[in-house]
Amino acid sequence: MSVTRGAPAAPRTAADSGPAAVAYAPVRVVDMDLTRPCEFRPPGGMGPIHPTAPVLALVRLRGRPLGLVGAAGTTPEELWRTVADTARRRFPLPRSASPAARAVAPASPSISVVVATHDRPEMLRACLDSLLRVEYPDFEVIVADNAPGDDAAERLVRDAYGGRVRYVREPVAGLAHAHNRGLAAARGEIAAFTDDDTLVDPGWLAALAEGFARDPGIGCVTGLIVPAELETAAQAALEQHGGFAKGYTPRVWSLRHPPRDPLFPFTTGRCGSGTNMAFRVATLRALGGFDPATGTGTPARGGDDLLAFFRVLTAGQALAYQPDALVWHRHRRTHDALRAQAFGYGAGLGAYLTGALVNEPRMIPALLRRLPRGIRYALVQARRKAEAETDTARSRRLALLELRGLLYGPVGYLRSRRRNRGSRH
Repeated sequence: MSVTRGAPAAPRTAADSGPAAVAYAPVRVVDMDLTRPCEFRPPGGMGPIHPTAPVLALVRLRGRPLGLVGAAGTTPEELWRTVADTARRRFPLPRSASPAARAVAPASPSISVVVATHDRPEMLRACLDSLLRVEYPDFEVIVADNAPGDDAAERLVRDAYGGRVRYVREPVAGLAHAHNRGLAAARGEIAAFTDDDTLVDPGWLAALAEGFARDPGIGCVTGLIVPAELETAAQAALEQHGGFAKGYTPRVWSLRHPPRDPLFPFTTGRCGSGTNMAFRVATLRALGGFDPATGTGTPARGGDDLLAFFRVLTAGQALAYQPDALVWHRHRRTHDALRAQAFGYGAGLGAYLTGALVNEPRMIPALLRRLPRGIRYALVQARRKAEAETDTARSRRLALLELRGLLYGPVGYLRSRRRNRGSRH
């Protein structure tokens, strides 16, 4: 996970640092554009609103995200001026208009949006409401209900959304299973994936389409993920630890033009996250979809997105990161959930690396050649990240959980494969 520009430090809590710790003060997350004076909006395209301090603002210029700024003020007007002044000092201001300011081309590809869900109907409702505010001429929404405990999601889709949203049920637990079910039902040229705990930006699909339009050799596009709320200390701790953001600069990765990272293409976690990713449908189907031995809900705990990115790259296609393609993520609200998530991140990484070598054994020599330099590089990056942390004790605890998960990941992946083989008999 990368450090988010402008993210506020998470205040300590009694759960973190003992009885003398300071209680966490909730932070309101808002959206603002420097071309719209004194206007704030909530995540997901609604608004306007009139927040009180403190806030964490996603600052844009003509729709294009520049970064996150934390601020305080006595009135909304003062708050807006404080955020705007900070942003103008901190961020380079591009002169070109953003994709959101341009009309969508008539040749825009059809997009199938797959929303994986599991027993969270109220979160799903908010996600679907934001999707139906998206400004794009040709898209469908598919809810992939994964091993549901009841029919709440199916009833929600049927009763609240009618023909605007399609529903498919995947009885086998695991995020990759749900994604593959949605992929099989997709009618579009592009399949975009998000989860039920997100709110999507109105320009999300147009920005993803622009990412693919850069080059026909791009098989996958990922986008920016920022927090939708920082109401609890655990949510702020995740954001301070790095969150999901991958920066505010468009990038393209490929084997033909590799980055300086000595472990590339094995470090696909730098390229994006599964809650905001899109693929050419033909490409993803040709690769066999997502590896069902990976993903949340399986013994592997994760890794389905990273493995899909890796296989796109090793198939000779490029992967693009498009920060204008924005979703807002509702982080886990409790420390127990945060700790489980940290372990799951590590486990998913270990499972992904195991799956990469199982699916692409020809890459084993390349990994062995990269390991010595890659380990040195990883240690330097970890030290820099630790130096940037304001709560090093909490950071060490989360890092240790991620390491334990990483060591467990290969075991989890192999357990998932055995479980899948058993379910076929």
